[in-house]
Order: sequence, then C-alpha cells, then structure tokens
Amino acid sequence: MSQAAPEPTDQDIEQSTWASRKRIVDAGGLDLAYVEVVGSEPPLVLVHGFTDTSRSFSLLVPHLSGRRLIIPDLRGHGGSQVGEGCSVADFADDIAGLIRRLRLDRPVVVGHSLGGMVSIALAAQYPDLIGGLVILASAQKPDFRSHHQLIDGVAALRDPISPSDPFYDWWHACQPGVPQAFLAGLAQDASAIPAARWRAILEEIRRTDLTAAARTVRVPTLIIAGGRDPLFGEAHQQALSQAIIGSRLVWARDCGHNPHWEDPAFVAAIIGRAFGNDDIW
Repeated sequence: MSQAAPEPTDQDIEQSTWASRKRIVDAGGLDLAYVEVVGSEPPLVLVHGFTDTSRSFSLLVPHLSGRRLIIPDLRGHGGSQVGEGCSVADFADDIAGLIRRLRLDRPVVVGHSLGGMVSIALAAQYPDLIGGLVILASAQKPDFRSHHQLIDGVAALRDPISPSDPFYDWWHACQPGVPQAFLAGLAQDASAIPAARWRAILEEIRRTDLTAAARTVRVPTLIIAGGRDPLFGEAHQQALSQAIIGSRLVWARDCGHNPHWEDPAFVAAIIGRAFGNDDIW
C-alpha cells in the first residue's frame, strides 16, 4: 500500500499562492508587480535583493501584522517588466514611481541587500517621498573582486537555469529552520531570470558607489546587519552607519546575509520598535 502524501503545511500553501497575490501598477512607464497587505499607516515598502522577488519578505509578513505593506518585484524580477536599464538608479526611480502612483504618504522603505542600495539611492534622490529607511544586510559600496564566489558562480550559470543548481546552496545559504517550500520558491523565481540578466545586474552592483549618496540621507535610518554575513561584513556596516548621520546599527549576531529569513521575528521587532508605537527617533 502506498503511503499517503503528507498534508501541506500553512507555509507550503503560503508559498504556492504567493504569485497569485500580485497586482500590477504602472510606476512611470514600467509595469511593476507588487503584493499589498492592508494595515495601519505609515506603510512599509519592502524592497528585495538581487534575483529575489517580493517572496523574499513572505516570512516577515506575519510578524508585521497590522501594518500596511507594499512589496514590489524589482524590474526584471518576478512579475515586473524588464525595462531598458538595470542600474541601482533605475530601480530607485521605479520605487519612487510606485510610491507616487499608489499615493503613499512618506512610507518607511525597507531594503535588503541590493534593495538596501536602492533605498539609499531613493532617499538621496527623492528625500521628500519617504519617512524612514531600514537597510538590511547591505552596503554603500560593494567590493566583489574577481573570483569572488558570487562572481564566479554567476559567470558559470547557463540557460535554462535549474532551480536545483548547486549554486543555490551557497546563494541561499541560511541557518537551519528556514522552510524548504520558501527556499524552493526563491530558487524557482531566480531561475526564471535569464543568465545574461543576472550578469548585467551584478555588473551594475559591482560598479555602484553610494558613499556620497549615503552622506546626504537625512531621514531616520535603521541598519540591521547579520553577524555572519559572508557578503557585507562588519567593515561594510560600520562604514554605512558612519556615513548616514544619526543612523542606528543593530546586529542579528547569529544570522548571515538574510536575517529576515533566518529570524523574521527579531527583524520585525526591531523595525516595529524603530518605526512603530515605540518610535525611538
């Protein structure tokens, strides 16, 4: 007798239906896909990292219960249009267009990794649009040198990219306990991006230097860093916190590059304390 398949968990269902929750908005000539969660103002705009989609924040969403959330797919990722450019400035322009199109009133922008760089550029270029920043596992100036594991790994990718490619074991590495359905969804989303686009976006990231832009940021800024982050370590975080006047740096000591996957309750609590009822600014 064959064994019955296990019942799907809530997380299995959440991940399998995530894409169906997306809406489309014209963010200034480019269609962006986004997920919206109804809640109190001011909203949080959650901006994902390189090769991720809005799914990247799906584990964080339950811990931000009661808050309005806007979670877009960056151009060229997920359900959003590709557009012509893929620089950090292009991504920032899109998020500015999204904020205007949805008539968001000075939202707090939460950016992870590439999304953190986008958030810095957004705050520098459009200071009147946002009310605060949360920069999660990011940097103002990446220093990925030749033969870095990320550089070599992306260079080796070939279309069609398999969701089971061994590269994901490193790229999506995190502490035990992160749901497998979530990680599988991330790999599926990333594999839908052509290898040439991976390389083009990564090249834009490598040439990005937001040092001057970070020094112009004047909104309240929270920096959350993973104590075991293999991409952006302590030197990156200290440089960023020194550049942004009045910023606060908080360490998720046991986390790597993705604290919002590994310890979403902690990340949500810190965000809530900084930009919620217990506003620390």
